[in-house]
Amino acid sequence: MKSKRFASICVIVCLLGLSSLSCQSGIPKDALALSPESLKDRQVQTRIFDTNDVIMLLTASAAVLQDTGYTIEESEVPLGVIVASRDRDVTEKYSKVCWFCFNIPYDKKQKVFASLVTKPLIDDRTAVRIIFQHKVWDNTGNLKKNEQLNAPIIYQEFFSKLSKSVFLVAHEI
Repeated sequence: MKSKRFASICVIVCLLGLSSLSCQSGIPKDALALSPESLKDRQVQTRIFDTNDVIMLLTASAAVLQDTGYTIEESEVPLGVIVASRDRDVTEKYSKVCWFCFNIPYDKKQKVFASLVTKPLIDDRTAVRIIFQHKVWDNTGNLKKNEQLNAPIIYQEFFSKLSKSVFLVAHEI
């Protein structure tokens, strides 16, 4: 009887000790702090259109994404959201030749994600923001990269095509 009681007390003490350790760590002070680049990135990722027709903007955005090889994975028109992705083979010819004999991992597959949101503004305009991200796997199936794409040229090209698409959709061309 005493051994069961002693074992129960030991378990309770251990659990209390573990719970007190986890409570002490807390959330780091800068966990929710934005990076200095976040404002600049948001400005590159966002454009304002002189229309309050969110459906037309979503239609034009979906068309641009599909024309550039993306597959629409999810679309929530009432929320103004589109999620799309595309696969790319990123194997470089020299990678297979140079590393084949040594069995060294090389980049093989990439999946690029596009997340687009619209936000109606108070002055009959709409903000469109898109974020591109990618994941890269090597030839052994290990995830090597999982990061946001921040090259301004990617966003400039998308918004240039979107502006043309908005014109075509708006004029039913």
